Amino acid sequence: MQTANVKWIGDERFVATGPSGHAVTIDSDRKSNTAMGPMEMLLMALGACTATDIVIILGKKRQKLESLNVICSGERAPDPPQVWTKFELVYQLRGELDDAAVKHAIELSEGKYCSVSAMLKKTATLKWRYEILAADE
Repeated sequence: MQTANVKWIGDERFVATGPSGHAVTIDSDRKSNTAMGPMEMLLMALGACTATDIVIILGKKRQKLESLNVICSGERAPDPPQVWTKFELVYQLRGELDDAAVKHAIELSEGKYCSVSAMLKKTATLKWRYEILAADE
């Protein structure tokens, strides 16, 4: 079992330390906004999880990926507990990339490998699209 520690440091702020030993400050008060909020972190975790998969899969497919940017947008339910209800991911890739390889990598991530996506899809719909930009000269 993995363990995280969340320590209250005043107001609605906390320092969370993950099983890896890395720490991050969290601020649940969106008015003071001194740090990321917990739900904001989930949105970023979704992007990071799927981006990791894409980089690994395209590398195995011998694609020449130069850059990857994942824009993660989401909507939350209006009433508590205000779970995420809808996500849209836009993958912006640059490099010498085969369209079919990119599409397949995203499908594998979203359908099989990304654990954050698998978890969040239990309460939300997820749509995605991608753009392949020309390789840098």
